[in-house]
Amino acid sequence: MANMNNMGQFSGDMDRNEVEIDLAKFMALLQEKSELKDRIRELEDINNVNPYQKWIFLAQMVDSWRIFPRVFLSVYIFLLYWATMWFMDLPEPSLEQSGLISVLVGAGAAWFGLYAGTHKAPTAGQDGQKK
Repeated sequence: MANMNNMGQFSGDMDRNEVEIDLAKFMALLQEKSELKDRIRELEDINNVNPYQKWIFLAQMVDSWRIFPRVFLSVYIFLLYWATMWFMDLPEPSLEQSGLISVLVGAGAAWFGLYAGTHKAPTAGQDGQKK
């Protein structure tokens, strides 16, 4: 009679990590688990739409093409050329004027060193090896 009251409950040897369950109940649990997984996938698909994804793609494009460093170097080259032409047109350059040109040329070396020495670091999930 005690066995009849335990029909809907789990039974088995808990010391050996074994559980006995009715096959119909087991199949119902598997079906419920499958339905829950399907519902989770549906919710993840709906909620993963990022309204800023286009901006993220634009940022990745700007980063991969290195647009800003190239623009900065181009402007620097133009300004250095302009300053050099100005300096060479001076009839008698002073110590301060020649110091300005020296600083500009030295800054160019630093700019180019930073530009040439930087590279895109691997992001999460990448091993950093080129294939």
